[in-house]
Amino acid sequence: MTRPLILLTNDDGIHSPGLMAAIEAVHDLADLVVVAPKDQQSAMGRSLPGGISGAIFVEELRLNGDRLPAYSVPGSPAQAVLYGLHEVCRQQRPDLVLSGINYGENLGTSVMVSGTVGAALQAADMGVPALAISLETDPAYHARFGYDVDWRTAVHFTRWLAGLALSQPFPPDVDVLKMDIPAAATPQTPWRLTRQSRLPYYETIPSDRLRFEDEVRLPYQIKIDRARLESDSDIYALRWITSCR
Repeated sequence: MTRPLILLTNDDGIHSPGLMAAIEAVHDLADLVVVAPKDQQSAMGRSLPGGISGAIFVEELRLNGDRLPAYSVPGSPAQAVLYGLHEVCRQQRPDLVLSGINYGENLGTSVMVSGTVGAALQAADMGVPALAISLETDPAYHARFGYDVDWRTAVHFTRWLAGLALSQPFPPDVDVLKMDIPAAATPQTPWRLTRQSRLPYYETIPSDRLRFEDEVRLPYQIKIDRARLESDSDIYALRWITSCR
């Protein structure tokens, strides 16, 4: 019997500790192939930028001393999935695409910016069910690696959800499952099925520059409108493990 195949990707880049945590979570559930952006691609959504070379690079990734089939693409997370499904996995179609584990939670309408979610949406658009997994972290780690992050609980729930996704088909109206793991969660934390909030979770802050020609990257912050927050939403349930379809 042919073992299932999982394509792993992310938006933090091929060398992200979160990607290695995802590999650790599912390595014995299926055969794996990794196709991820060559470098940091957070907040790219499902974009397919023009001007990339289209090259696919072989990468050196190992788990327990064993080399993994791993490739990087100098493009967005969605492009990594596009090249992964069309080129790298031409001989065997993956049974599941797993995007993550992301540095930072992806909640509410802010998921439209997420490269982690964008990669999963690209997979679903190409007919492959997908998971988008994120771990709540310090915002300082959203664009750079934090090596003091504890991935153990995220590994536990990623393995659980991936195993469930491989063992039974998604419901007819589900193409992507998004899971967000609170920073303080443990393997005993109960999970909760939610819906995506219609409110934003991240808010962009205006700059204080004096001239338009000054180069500025607009910062952002977490801002929750608690008066309007839906009690069945992913933002509300952040103190639980949230699974949102």
